[in-house]
Amino acid sequence: MGANVIDGYVTDLGSRLRGSRRQVRDLLTETRDSLTDAAEAHLGRGLTEQEAQERAVDEFGEVREIANEYQAELAVAYGTRTLVWLAIVLPLMHMAWEYGRMLLIGPWQDFGTMPPSWYLVVAKANDLTSGIASGVALVALVLGRLVARRYDTRLLARLAASIALCAVAAVLLGNASIILATAHVDPARLVQSLPMTIASLVTWIVIVRLGLLARRCLSCATIVA
Repeated sequence: MGANVIDGYVTDLGSRLRGSRRQVRDLLTETRDSLTDAAEAHLGRGLTEQEAQERAVDEFGEVREIANEYQAELAVAYGTRTLVWLAIVLPLMHMAWEYGRMLLIGPWQDFGTMPPSWYLVVAKANDLTSGIASGVALVALVLGRLVARRYDTRLLARLAASIALCAVAAVLLGNASIILATAHVDPARLVQSLPMTIASLVTWIVIVRLGLLARRCLSCATIVA
């Protein structure tokens, strides 16, 4: 096995972890440093380099158990990051879009005829969706910090991922609904302004990005055994 026991242990550990690359790298660096310090201490007691590294690895813990602990930590961090993005990005994105609509297109009555009442209900529901999703994400963040020490981090990670996915799904549904409703009432309204068309595309890109982030969050949390 040579004197590369620590390298093999860290490599094996890294292959089992999923999450932020920076956080994974930091955890592996801390692990390597701890193992190296322990091995140096054993060298001072008269062990050979390989024996010292093997002793340090044995004392540190079995790879699967350590990976489980680290993965739970990574999953919670990923979930927190996802919820923060949802809490901040969704309301900012919605306010920017609404401001652009009022500036470049104008209120609904400026179209000549008011849209049917059911359309306004769909529009209102879509407006509320981003705010509600953002609020739920914010509440989840606060509650998560309050109960983090009382409940299993694995459960909290899965809950954060599930909340994030549901929030993104709700926003996607709201945006899809208003687009379909607009196409039904007056398709021309979908292309009233080139800047707003671009803004709509950017909005969809951001939503899809948030969805991918939430999906990775769930994947990261699910790996925890």
